[in-house]
Amino acid sequence: MRRQKAEAVGLLVQQFLREEGLETPYNEYRLVEAWPEVMGEGIARYTKDVQIRNRVLYVRLTSSVVRNELMYARKSLVHKLNQHVGAQVIENIVLS
Repeated sequence: MRRQKAEAVGLLVQQFLREEGLETPYNEYRLVEAWPEVMGEGIARYTKDVQIRNRVLYVRLTSSVVRNELMYARKSLVHKLNQHVGAQVIENIVLS
């Protein structure tokens, strides 16, 4: 017996997250977890803390040199991280 309305599991999960108001927190979690992968091991080594509040990514770094280099690339980093997650999760990055 075949079902008439078969849907992909991924679409069902996405729909459930959206209906329960969990899509944004889930995407924020995915973006924070993707930081080391997107930025690479070298920068991840100098990263102390990554968190999102009010669509702003806050990153604490242990190296002022790395912080200064990333300051110049903030716009492209926002785009790269959002693209990795597949959603518009953040609008800005604050590096400290």
